[in-house]
Amino acid sequence: MKPDTPHILLINPWIHDFAAYDFWAKPLGLLSLAAMLRYHGLNVSYIDCLDRYHPQASPADPRARFGRGPYLKTRIPKPPGLSDIPRHFSRYGIKKAWFKEDLFSIKTPDLVLMTSMMTYWYPGVKETIASIREVFPSATIILGGIYATLCKEHAKRHSGADGVESGAGEDCILDRITEYTGYSASLKYDPADFDAYPYPAFDLQRNIPYVPLMTSKGCPFSCQYCASRFLNPKRMVRSAESVVEEIKYWHGRFGIQDFVFYDDALLVDADTHAVPIFEGIIHSDLNIRFHTPNAVHIRGISRQTARLMFRAGFKTLRLGLETAAFDTREELDAKVTAQEFKQAVAWLRQAGFHQDMIGAYLLAGLPGQEPKDIENSMRIVRQTGAMPIIAHYTPIPHTAMWPAAVASSRYELEFDPVFTNNAVLPCQKEPFSWETITHLKDLTSVHP
Repeated sequence: MKPDTPHILLINPWIHDFAAYDFWAKPLGLLSLAAMLRYHGLNVSYIDCLDRYHPQASPADPRARFGRGPYLKTRIPKPPGLSDIPRHFSRYGIKKAWFKEDLFSIKTPDLVLMTSMMTYWYPGVKETIASIREVFPSATIILGGIYATLCKEHAKRHSGADGVESGAGEDCILDRITEYTGYSASLKYDPADFDAYPYPAFDLQRNIPYVPLMTSKGCPFSCQYCASRFLNPKRMVRSAESVVEEIKYWHGRFGIQDFVFYDDALLVDADTHAVPIFEGIIHSDLNIRFHTPNAVHIRGISRQTARLMFRAGFKTLRLGLETAAFDTREELDAKVTAQEFKQAVAWLRQAGFHQDMIGAYLLAGLPGQEPKDIENSMRIVRQTGAMPIIAHYTPIPHTAMWPAAVASSRYELEFDPVFTNNAVLPCQKEPFSWETITHLKDLTSVHP
């Protein structure tokens, strides 16, 4: 590395919330940027404030629960306006003292790049930036990610970052490096060719319990509650060969057994995309497992895709159902009919999937939604042979449902993203009811 090569520090910030858990959650975008910067000759460091394998933490088994696990948490005061919520509020991630020690242990960065995830987690972003400034007071800090994209003006005013970037970071990262450090590098790959991108820098982690896979970007659907089209307006698809080669790389070099599909639309155009990927995985004869926490589109499940997923090693299959009120679901999306859902689950069961492997997401807390509607959907899901999984609705700016969410909420959602926290059912007009959430949670474990 040349002495004058800029040092870029990438940070995954803390989470502030009522609850948080590592359900195969990694900052894929940030680690992809790290790989791109390293590929173009820059000196890169990475600190993960959510690191479950920090040397000062209690030892964690990366093989347990398919790589998932709890974050360390420290109780902190609730944000203003949420004091009535009868739950503890915490900072999730490594202790502040450990973070500062990690910062002191590295060379002063020429630029700090930080990601952001859920919009209502921004207080954790803000605290992370403040902690960095205590160690590197003159550092330039640039914030990107989901919060920065969906709530850019709020992030400019409240995050404490020197700059806020919205949209895909790979589109502007080299320009920003030149702007802030003076270092210039010519792009070494075609940004329109998804296969040409370097693998994300998962090796910068202290441990690699699982590897997220992104085989496509963007989604052809326009669901009322989802911001996927806003976050990734351009549809990009990798070749099956490149996906299988990446899987073989992480398995062969690092012994990774658990892989997690982050796609928003994995099974769209399955014959030309997912099917060749699954066939390639089967042909490779690897002892590995696959999980789909982002859910797959039910219409993409056929007798063929069900069999291939089972043979490839899918262990955690999540379906994007959202509601079983099929007579009114056009208010949400047009992704699936009652018969298509029933047939898809039947094919999965015939392929060998057990009920506890097939989870159907059901949205709870939608504007105007009644608990009985959710209970009815849960009953229908069980009757088909799948497992209902409650997903609390998060109001998201730039979605078609946002105006209805704002109108129905007891909070001023447009004033502060912290009020969009799905743990408090923000679109429930009456005061917060922990009993409602507990009741729905209990129902998920009830069998017909």
